[in-house]
Order: sequence, then C-alpha cells, then structure tokens
Amino acid sequence: MQAPHPVQLAIEAADRAITAEDFDALLDFYAEDATLVIKPGLIARGKEQIRKAFVAIAEHFEHKLVVKQGEMQIVEGADTALVLMETLLEAGDLKINRRATYVFRREKGVRWLCVVDNSYGTDLLNQW
Repeated sequence: MQAPHPVQLAIEAADRAITAEDFDALLDFYAEDATLVIKPGLIARGKEQIRKAFVAIAEHFEHKLVVKQGEMQIVEGADTALVLMETLLEAGDLKINRRATYVFRREKGVRWLCVVDNSYGTDLLNQW
C-alpha cells in the first residue's frame, strides 16, 4: 500500500485542528499569503484574517463543527498541488457534503502549505 501524500496528511491534521478549535495549530498549515473562501463573495486573505474567519465560523456553528474528509484526489506539478476533495461538515443535526478545491504550495522543497482554501469548490460558479 502506498503511503499517503503529505498534502493529505496536512489536510487531515488541519481538519482535526478546526474541529478542536486549535487555531494556532491550524494556521501552521497556511502560507502567509493564503486565501480562504469564507462563503461565496467573502474572502479572507493572510493568516490574521483567516484566524478571525475560523473563530467566527466556530461561533456560527455554536462550537459544534466537526470536519472530515471524504474522497480525495491530489494532482501535483511544479511544487504545486491541486486538491479535489469531499469535505464533510457536521454540526449537531446539520450535515453538509461539499466538493472542495484547495491549492497547496511546497515551501523550500519540503513542507506543503495551503495557499487557496475553497471548501465550496466549483459551486462558487453557481453564485454568479
């Protein structure tokens, strides 16, 4: 069996950090210049805004948000990885299944950091 891609391991750890509301640990997975799609039409740029967004998201879901991964495909090229993935969100009785898109960049040839976090995936096209 093939070892999981380092990006997959990073996403799994980031999702655990979101669920645990460990925002310091979560920010370690983002590049300084990262972008987060909070919701269609609302973007956070940079770690400070991303942190504030995740605090607000936790409050919105009444601190009950659990994030898990479904199927994941990683397409890698030139120190960049495109991730196509099912993101499973649960908060109490609420269950949401999104087909997310993420972009990761390999920093210093070793560590993968998220530069674009879009849990809405191509559903953003439906918003315009």
